[in-house]
Amino acid sequence: MSDQLNEANSRAAGISAADTSGDETSSRRDFLRAGAGLVGAAAAAPMFSAGAQAQAGDAELARVLGERRILIKGGVVLSLDRQVGDFAQADVLIEDGKIREVRPGVAADDAAVVDAANRIVIPGFIDTHHHFYQGILRNILANGLLNPDYQRDIAGTLTAAYQPADVYAGELVTALGMIDHGTTTAVDTSQVQHTPEHTDAGIRALQESGLRVVYAYSRGTGPAAQYPQDVMRLARTTFSSKDQLLTLALGATLDEGIFRAAREAGVPAVSHGVNNNTEPTLLVLGRAGLLKPGDEYIHCTHMSDAAWKLIKETGGHVSLAVPIEMAMGHGLPPIQDALDHGVRPSLSSDVDVTMAQDPFTVMRAAFTLQRLGVLQRARAGGQNLPALLTCRDVLEFATVAGARCTGLEGKVGTLTPGKDADIVLLKADRLNVWPLNNAPGAVVNLMNPSNVDTVFIAGKARKWRGNLVGVDVPRVLRLVAEARDGVVRRSGFRMDLLG
Repeated sequence: MSDQLNEANSRAAGISAADTSGDETSSRRDFLRAGAGLVGAAAAAPMFSAGAQAQAGDAELARVLGERRILIKGGVVLSLDRQVGDFAQADVLIEDGKIREVRPGVAADDAAVVDAANRIVIPGFIDTHHHFYQGILRNILANGLLNPDYQRDIAGTLTAAYQPADVYAGELVTALGMIDHGTTTAVDTSQVQHTPEHTDAGIRALQESGLRVVYAYSRGTGPAAQYPQDVMRLARTTFSSKDQLLTLALGATLDEGIFRAAREAGVPAVSHGVNNNTEPTLLVLGRAGLLKPGDEYIHCTHMSDAAWKLIKETGGHVSLAVPIEMAMGHGLPPIQDALDHGVRPSLSSDVDVTMAQDPFTVMRAAFTLQRLGVLQRARAGGQNLPALLTCRDVLEFATVAGARCTGLEGKVGTLTPGKDADIVLLKADRLNVWPLNNAPGAVVNLMNPSNVDTVFIAGKARKWRGNLVGVDVPRVLRLVAEARDGVVRRSGFRMDLLG
């Protein structure tokens, strides 16, 4: 990348040339200062204000942040819990971070009231596979394929140049972007564990973001990498409590030693790149008894009936990144294969080095691809065809199935009394949606991230009336641009802004 392009990108992010030159001392100083007081998930960092600084004059938000009981009133409620039901107009009562009631006419005079008129109220979206650290590299591989482009440029050249501060910046901007898009839970398959310091920097960013994350501790490169054994340290320390937003898994290749490490640590294995080429090893692991309920299998393209049967029988879950699988050459997304074998897939966005991380893009891709496959079979005279997916089916993939895949079904995925209050309010009175005639259809087939109005995670407002709560966005943008510039410069990668 030329010096002129580097300077132009820095100006676009509001950074002076002096900020991005030399040994990046400004960025590293900011990073170290941000981490100086970190003890746990509640530690303050300069990316965030103590009391929703960006909305300091909003009395309604101040009350929502200050009350233990919050009443979301008068919205179209899609609980996605068939026992609770859905409502054309109903209320959701939050108490101490959990859902207390879901029904019309909830009385709670002492609660902070959130007016949900013309809003669709749903459980937060769940993204079951994303490489968070790559947030500083968004769309840098706009036209790339998995092989050779991604493996060479992203997994190889650029990832090797990451320092802990770059991991922090990438993880932070990805997590905040997910909240902004209505995602409240995600699986982070980072694959940048070059040192324990890289690992800890990424975890700190996730803690500060407020997103609910399954951290799939994954591989790194270089002599200081401690994968997979460092998962034991994490299990004893950062992840020793189950009562927090972050939980632990082990990012796993289909390798017996890695799966044994996951079993020893007592965490699920998150297996990336499962396909017809790797399934013989999967079958070997199955015969060895190393596949356990709760393990996650990503992509699963072109697999045999035996492999699908093994995943189903061992209590495994599947994550499909439909847009990326189509665009980058993984193979035909196996939505119908999963359904034919009794597996309800979850959905994921994978890498935003190429494509958007927003759940609406992912849902629409799944909806249209499955229906195309069935309708083409019908056009060719096929018989006994599978059912066409409905918008509700796909919305459940993005919530209910995601909760099962992450092992968090008891906490999230539906608006069920007793579960954590991970709730999203979507604006239906916008020109891209109004008039509202079918709520699941509006969410899946009409909406985009601009419709995300308000986001609660564990009952805390993380986005409010269209803006993230308490986030110093210009400072985050500056930190991210500095990290991007440093990684690109150290790696020697040539970035093409206009190509």
